[in-house]
Amino acid sequence: MASTSSFRASSSSSTPSIPQTSTYDVFLNFRGEDTRYNFTDHLYKALVNRGIRTFRDDKLRRGEAIAPELLKAIEESRSSVIVFSENYARSRWCLDELVKIMECHKDLGHAVFPIFYHVDPSHVRKQEGSFGEAFAGYEENWKDKIPRWRAALTEAANLSGEHLQDGYESDNIKKITDDIFCQLNCKRLDVGDNLVGIDSRLKEMDLRLDMESDAVRIVGIYGIGGIVCHII
Repeated sequence: MASTSSFRASSSSSTPSIPQTSTYDVFLNFRGEDTRYNFTDHLYKALVNRGIRTFRDDKLRRGEAIAPELLKAIEESRSSVIVFSENYARSRWCLDELVKIMECHKDLGHAVFPIFYHVDPSHVRKQEGSFGEAFAGYEENWKDKIPRWRAALTEAANLSGEHLQDGYESDNIKKITDDIFCQLNCKRLDVGDNLVGIDSRLKEMDLRLDMESDAVRIVGIYGIGGIVCHII
């Protein structure tokens, strides 16, 4: 089995509904060294191609505190996709982001979609295995943050998510993308009200169609960049 569960709306009667307007539909939370150039990259492209506005932090950052722009991006997103991987808990950045994500989930109705990428969900929930090993290294210098990190991991792991163990990655990503699209009720295409250069082309089409004529017209549209239209 490639997946042992599926996404459901990650809210309760005490949690606000998913915001309908935000800068982003999805914030991607992931351990870069584990999945940046494989699973998460493929997932990001699938989400974007589906028309889902997705924020991905492309910078390889170092430092003690999470960047303010990332906290703002989480707040401005309708949901987060959390990719739990083998070394996820070894990143304090990931854990700090997760704490913020779960705060927004509780206070703002921010939807959360956990993905357990080749890790046991119970290890995430109980901080066992590689997650337990990571926390053992935090005992000396990060005692003040450990309770919040543990609580966020447990809360996120208790939500319905996808447990990816095997199967074709492309099939798993398609299912995840389709589920997120439906859960967020995304629009298939958002082109805005003011398309640059459309007026002149509409006038040209009106002239070519010659709507006063009784003659039959055939309109053919083809091409990707700068669509070409032929009217016969």
